Amino acid sequence: MSWIDLVGYIGSFLSAITFFPQVYKSWKAKSVGDLSIWMILIVISSTIVWLVYAFATHSGPVIAANVVVLSLALVLFYFKLTFPKK
Repeated sequence: MSWIDLVGYIGSFLSAITFFPQVYKSWKAKSVGDLSIWMILIVISSTIVWLVYAFATHSGPVIAANVVVLSLALVLFYFKLTFPKK
């Protein structure tokens, strides 16, 4: 692995973990009332587009980051649909 690949994976890791605190907070509070459904849908859409690009260009770091972000965004979407409104 080259140093630039390592930088890509580090950047991807840092980007991917940005959603962890929100997912954790939402899960603990059983509330996502402050989150916009449109923001969640835009994140899901953009992540899918990034994944198409990443698979087409065989970009491991971009694939890794976007798989994690998509998973977390889908969890938030599920929370948005299932948690009771307060």
